[in-house]
Amino acid sequence: MSWPEFLSFDLLRGLHIIAVIAWMSGMMYLPRLYAYHTETAPPGSEFDAHFLVWERKLLKIIINPSMGLTWVLGISLVLWHVYAAREGWSFLAQPWMLVKLAAVLFLSGWHGFLAGSYRRFVAGQRPKTAKFWRATNELPFLAAVVAVLAVTLQFWAR
Repeated sequence: MSWPEFLSFDLLRGLHIIAVIAWMSGMMYLPRLYAYHTETAPPGSEFDAHFLVWERKLLKIIINPSMGLTWVLGISLVLWHVYAAREGWSFLAQPWMLVKLAAVLFLSGWHGFLAGSYRRFVAGQRPKTAKFWRATNELPFLAAVVAVLAVTLQFWAR
C-alpha cells in the first residue's frame, strides 16, 4: 500500500471515529434530557417548551448530522477495503465485522426510537418514564464499546 492510500485510510478512519463520538455523545445525552423533561415539565408548560427546543437542537444539529456522517464515512471505509485494499466484499462476512454491523444497526434503530420519542414529546405525550430513560441512557455507549472492540481486536478473525 502506498503512502497516499495509507493516509486516505487513516483520514477516513479518523473522521469516522470523530463522527461516531459526536453521535454517541448526543445519543447518551438525549435520554437524560427526556428523563428530566418527563419529571419536571408538564405538557404545555413554559419549561416543556424549553425542553422541546433543547431536544430538537440536539437531534437536528448534532445527532442527525453525525449519524449521517458516520454512515457515509463507514461506507467509505468499506469501499476502501473492497477497492483500495483489494480485500473484496468477503471481509463483510468476518465475525468481527458482523458484530460491528449489528451494533451499527442497533444504534441506528435506537436513534430512530429516540427521534420518534421526541415527536411524542412534541405531541404532549410522555412515552416512557424517567426511570426508563435513565436505565437506557448507557445503551449507545455499550453498543459502541462492542463495535470498537470488535474492530480493534478482531479476535474472532484469528
